[in-house]
This record gives sequence, C-alpha cells and structure tokens, in this order.
Amino acid sequence: MASTATADRHGAVGGSTGRPSAPAARRALRCPPAGRNTRAFAAVAVIVVLLSLLGLVMVVLSATVTSLEATGDPFFHAKRHALWLCLGMAACVVTLRIDYQRWRAPLLTTGALIVTLAALASLLVPSPLVLVGNGSARWLRLGGLVVQPSEAAKLALVLFAASLLSRRLDRVASIRQTVLPLLLVFGAMAGLILAQPSLGTVLILAGILLVMLFLAGLPTRHVAALIALGAVAAVLFSFQFGYRRQRLASYFDPWADPYGAGYQALQAQVGIAAGGLTGVGPGGARSNLAYVPYAHTDFIFVTIAENLGFIGALAVVGLFLCLGFVGIRVVRDAPDPYGALLAAGISGWFVLQAFTNIAVAQSLLPTLGVTLPFVSYGGSSLIVNLAAVGILMNVARQGHRP
Repeated sequence: MASTATADRHGAVGGSTGRPSAPAARRALRCPPAGRNTRAFAAVAVIVVLLSLLGLVMVVLSATVTSLEATGDPFFHAKRHALWLCLGMAACVVTLRIDYQRWRAPLLTTGALIVTLAALASLLVPSPLVLVGNGSARWLRLGGLVVQPSEAAKLALVLFAASLLSRRLDRVASIRQTVLPLLLVFGAMAGLILAQPSLGTVLILAGILLVMLFLAGLPTRHVAALIALGAVAAVLFSFQFGYRRQRLASYFDPWADPYGAGYQALQAQVGIAAGGLTGVGPGGARSNLAYVPYAHTDFIFVTIAENLGFIGALAVVGLFLCLGFVGIRVVRDAPDPYGALLAAGISGWFVLQAFTNIAVAQSLLPTLGVTLPFVSYGGSSLIVNLAAVGILMNVARQGHRP
C-alpha cells in the first residue's frame, strides 16, 4: 500500500484525474474494467449469495404472522424482500462493472455526502414524506418506495473517507488537514441520526471510520483517544433518553421487567435455547409466530438459531468471519491505497454490523436496532449493502494476486 501512495496522490493511478467524462461513464457500464476473477472475488460472491438466500428463507419463516396481521397477506414481507433482493443484485452488478477509481471523483463523493445529509436533515421536518415508527423518524416515502437515509450514510462515509485519506496519506496524523474534516463529516451525520434517534447506526459509522483511519496509518494513541471519546459520548447519550435508560437497565437485569423492557431479550434467549444443536426445523419455531418482536429484522439471528440450531447459527458466524478474512485479503492485494481503503471500510462495515447484531440477539449488548447484513428484512439496507459489495468485488477483481 505504501509503495503506491506517492503515485496515487499525484493522480497517476490508472491515468485518471478522478473526473470522468459522461461518454467514459457510459462506456464503463458496457465495458467493465480490466481484471480477473480472483479467489477473493469468487469468495465474496459465494458468501454474499449464501447469506442473501438464507435471509430470504428466514424472512419467509419469521414474517408470516407479522405480514398476516398487518396486511392480510402472509407473504407480504417475503415478496417485498425478494423484490429488494433483485434490486440489490442489480445494483451490485452496476457497481461491479464500474471501475472503483471513478468513485474517487471529489464531485461524486461530495455530492453523495450532501445528498445524504440533506435526506437525513429532512427527517427532522414533520412532513407526509416522513414515516415514524416506534418513536423514530428514520424513513422517507418517495413515491411507492420507502428509503432509510441512514443506510446510505454508511456508503457515503466510506466513499468520502477513502477519497480524502488516499489523497492525504502523508498527512494522516494531521488533526487539521485529515482528522478534523473526517470528524466534522462524521459529527454532522451522527448528530442528524441521533436526532431520529438511532444510536446503533452511529456506532457502526464510528467503527467504519476508525477502521479506515487505522489502516491509513493514524497513530495508535490517536485511535485509542477517539475510541475513548466515542465511548464516553455513547454513554452520555444513552442516559439522555428514558427508553435508553430502560434498555440499559433491562440489559443488566431483564427479569426486572419481563413483560416490558426485558421482554424482547428474554424471548430471544428462549428462542436461541430452544434451537438446541440442530434446531426445531423450519416452521416449528416460536420466533416464527411473532413471540420475538422484530424477528425478521433486528432479531433475525434468533430465527436462524431456533430453526437451524447451534450448527446453523455457527455457520452464519463462520460466513461473516470468512467475509472479514477475505476482506483483509482484498485490502492486502489492492492495486492502490484508495482501493485498499475502500475494501477496508466496506469489509469493516459488514463485519462490525453483523457481530453487533449477533451480540444484541444473544444479550451480550443492549438492544441497538442494527440489522444483520444481507439477511435481515429491509429495502434500503439490502440495496445499499449489495451496491457496496459490488465495489468490494471490483477492487478484488483488480487485485495483485489470483
């Protein structure tokens, strides 16, 4: 990575200035960039396909009762999830066929950042376009679509941070020139997302940024200081809201309010324990009958563990571990610092979010409202995740090693 840093900072990588013309952008879709199907490329594809298919099956099982109660159609959520999966795969194909260097253009990264911040800010203004659920304003209705801007914020942050850090690798330890601009962008995103409120998404964004700063060479003491500062801020925020204090209290003692704040955690534990080694089999789980709230979204890991048992749950954990290891290989073999930073941000995002979700499902962390990538029900998250996978696979395709 360091050997190519000088050339990359002077715009020599790929002979591109970072501002492709419109005809060149159209040609990018028709003619994918040079590369080859490396082992890392194939591994990412296989892992994501397996997780996506598993997610579709688990949504069918866990959302039937919820769909029936909400719409009268037992397969309403399953059909919508299948549609979003198809749209996400299409987005993955598009980003795969575009040379990842084109995402580096300042106009594109700044534009994505501005649009994302504007969408997040619009959630704070009462409007027929803003949908509120469970006390949180996180969704925008655009025609017949419902989108969640905070999901797009993850990809926007990765693109912006990778572009800035790859251009300032020799100044990564500079607070004013590198760290401060990134913290300002993160702070703007975090403030708007916390106002929804959604602490879990902010923690994922913080993790993504820390991974990228660490890879870029930020001194360890600075990384440790940022982690400590973030931990203090998260604790202070948690005590600002009554429902957050209840979640913390139920985390330490869910039996203190087994039919209130502790209900979700207790039912999740019952579901996981009921699965045993091999599971109760598809269709026989309590989580399929809506005993576990949000069993098709935030707590879909409970559905997996109860239906498929410890073996199935362990397989899911293994797939995400493999995705993390493959991501490290893509970072190692990336042709330039920008590609390495993109791969690190995207891989870190998926792994951090996955293990946060799994830890919450097992009551190892307080409830944070974080979905399981590629598996949980959700339109915006699935489409954005798969679009990011296309970028990761594009970097892998152009890696140094087969």
